[in-house]
Amino acid sequence: MVLPLLAVHAMAQQTSNYPAPVNFTAAQDHQNMMDQLGIKALRPGPSGDNAAPNHANYEEALANPYPNLPEVLTLKNGKKVSTAEMWWKQRRPELVEDMEREVYGRIPKNVPKVSWTVKVTDKEYVGFTPVIAKQLVGHVDNSAYPLIDVNISMTLVLPANAKGPVPVLMMFGRSTLPAPAQPSPEALEKINTAMKSLLVKEDPTLKAVFEQYPAYQPIASQVPAFGFGGPRPAGDPPSTQQLIADGWGYALIDPGSFQADNAEGLTRGIIGLVNRGQPRKPEDWGALRAWAWGAARGLDYLETEPGVDAKHVGIEGVSRFGKAALVTLAFESRFNMGLIGSSGEGGAKLHRRNFGEAVESLTGGEYYWMAGNFMKYGASEATFGPKTAKDLPVDAHELIALCAPRLTFISYGDPAQGDAKWLDQQGSYMAAVAAGPVFKLLGVEDLGVSNNYNTEKMPAINVGPIGGELAWRQHDGGHTDAPNMKYFIQWADGLINHHAK
Repeated sequence: MVLPLLAVHAMAQQTSNYPAPVNFTAAQDHQNMMDQLGIKALRPGPSGDNAAPNHANYEEALANPYPNLPEVLTLKNGKKVSTAEMWWKQRRPELVEDMEREVYGRIPKNVPKVSWTVKVTDKEYVGFTPVIAKQLVGHVDNSAYPLIDVNISMTLVLPANAKGPVPVLMMFGRSTLPAPAQPSPEALEKINTAMKSLLVKEDPTLKAVFEQYPAYQPIASQVPAFGFGGPRPAGDPPSTQQLIADGWGYALIDPGSFQADNAEGLTRGIIGLVNRGQPRKPEDWGALRAWAWGAARGLDYLETEPGVDAKHVGIEGVSRFGKAALVTLAFESRFNMGLIGSSGEGGAKLHRRNFGEAVESLTGGEYYWMAGNFMKYGASEATFGPKTAKDLPVDAHELIALCAPRLTFISYGDPAQGDAKWLDQQGSYMAAVAAGPVFKLLGVEDLGVSNNYNTEKMPAINVGPIGGELAWRQHDGGHTDAPNMKYFIQWADGLINHHAK
């Protein structure tokens, strides 16, 4: 027993060389960041309850207290951006710097490498199409701080009969295989025979039970999911099935596997690993930027897959993951397209709008999505004085502009069906309108309307998609982008083929 004890002692000594991870509650972490920033009080965010005294504003007449957005094509020195070169070399870097410092945080320079392993390769079906499905794990090198272990979970599904590399849509969500293949009846019979034999060895009284029920099998045969069971439910097939049927592949990447969707997780996950378990500094990245980093590491893997057309990989997400998808597309330029679903504040919605969800919603509740510095814009009392959304150097139209000239599809649903007014569909449409000049400057099509964001009327539900490389469509479903998937696929197919000519 001496050797194991020595090994345990050595391991304990090794881990004691590192600072222990801090275990803050959400309230403690929030207060810690307020202290670092010199904030004494924050304005409370609006309530989603219309009966509450501080309920969110839904009157359009009161929605634009700061009607003038920062000029997307004007340099900080006042010069107008008139060429693509000025955009790439001067204006875009200015916007990236402000977005990183004040809104989403910076990805640290010392983020460790990720090594990808294929856990399972399976032949399956999605609908009636045979596919190759792989379950993958991306292990983040934690040798610099072994107390935190981070692994990215991703599933890749490609059509088995593709003639060459296919476009892939990476989607934020649970990483699951579509329909794990079952053993053949002959193989299953062998498994059951062996299992019965083992069970009888373990408990001889089971021999009589199996003799009484000779047809019983411990593992029942399962009918494959693609059989001709009954009529298909009304509506579109699942998004994954539509992608595969159209000749695309898809990847499911689980953001929670590498950064938790809560404040307590900020000293864990990839943010905690890089910070050696200690709390963030004001310019450090929040969860949205961490999720975007993980998507980029997933793309690193996809670039090694011969079946993937790595020049045409998209990113998709809904709600908080819609925010993450837009942040990913804006900052990770290897992604060629994005489907941005119902993203709201911190996504496609203008910060300067007073409608539904507000800056104060994210400086109080979900502050961990953002850089610590973002909290300043909800401060009512601070060493630097009060600040509001008007003081932000950037806004959502500039986040959308960072995606140009790549394919950017902004998707929302119908408030009457559950895509709440809280998300401010109109404020997101205004942001897309205001981003248009950058798409045009870079030689592609925007929404095809004027760029006057204060007067353009949002298209009716189920119109479009309107636009070119920048597109907008509001469907008649709820808090999902599924009803827009068929339009996204058709739109992207057309533009991929157009650009290939």
